[in-house]
Amino acid sequence: MALAKVSTLEMDRTQWLRERQKGIGGSDASIILGFNKWKSPFQLYLEKTGEHVEEINNEFIYWGNVLEDVVAKEFEVRTGKKVRRRNQMFKHSDYPWMLANIDRDVVGEKALLECKTTNSFNKDAWDGDDVPAAYLCQLQHYMAVLGYEKAYIAVLIGGNHFVWKEVERDDEFIEIMIQHEKNFWENHVLAGVPPQIDGSPSATELLNKLYPTDNGEAIILDQQSETLVEAIESLKADKKQLEDQLKAYENQLKMTLEEASEGHSPRFKVTYKAQTRNTIDSKRLKEEAPAVYEKYVKPSTIRVLKIKQLEAN
Repeated sequence: MALAKVSTLEMDRTQWLRERQKGIGGSDASIILGFNKWKSPFQLYLEKTGEHVEEINNEFIYWGNVLEDVVAKEFEVRTGKKVRRRNQMFKHSDYPWMLANIDRDVVGEKALLECKTTNSFNKDAWDGDDVPAAYLCQLQHYMAVLGYEKAYIAVLIGGNHFVWKEVERDDEFIEIMIQHEKNFWENHVLAGVPPQIDGSPSATELLNKLYPTDNGEAIILDQQSETLVEAIESLKADKKQLEDQLKAYENQLKMTLEEASEGHSPRFKVTYKAQTRNTIDSKRLKEEAPAVYEKYVKPSTIRVLKIKQLEAN
């Protein structure tokens, strides 16, 4: 497989991101396939088309890069394998929009090493043979581009727990992945047609960044927007009905427990215990100690979506 290569040796992160706009990278694969909770396909589209610039000054990215050498060296110590840097961005021979910027090559094998760091809260995701789905997509993408047979992934968890795993090439998965990536690249990015925005937290956060304030103007909504409004109102009614039903069931269960702290069945354990929560009475604080209140109050601006049914003429 003859691969096209672009040297990344002298690139800063801004230049590297600009080069990544020319195709689909390994970390993009999980977004397109729906396995990434941190970024939506809509945001990825905006980044690839230059309508939104990815955050560069990120502490997680900085420390991930700093600790990459540490993770790679520990992998060598624990496995006896040798790895080397590849300061290049590779392009698939048949699909030049498929890009790969790997952390390390494994010497003497058709294999790569991906180095990761994460906090201790994510420890369970690495138990046993498990590898988080987002990283599996990334590794399979890299193996597809480079024609490799396997990949290794090593992760430093919480700064004091090291794990490494081996992942075999999965041609069936790769074929499916390439079709999804091809559709995203050709029918969205190149065609200039954004994918439908979803309800993920990442999509909501992106909209808050793109449109943090309003301009005071009013626009006329089209038929498609009115259909969306109707769908929202219908779902709100369903949600209220479900919430009311949920509260009724919970109250029935509370009546059964009465003063008991716990209830047990063959399949469930239910607790109903008193909890004390300390809160600040902001209204009283503002009235009795306005100077203290003003010193610590933190204003924030959010845009709230509200819908009002208008009377028919």
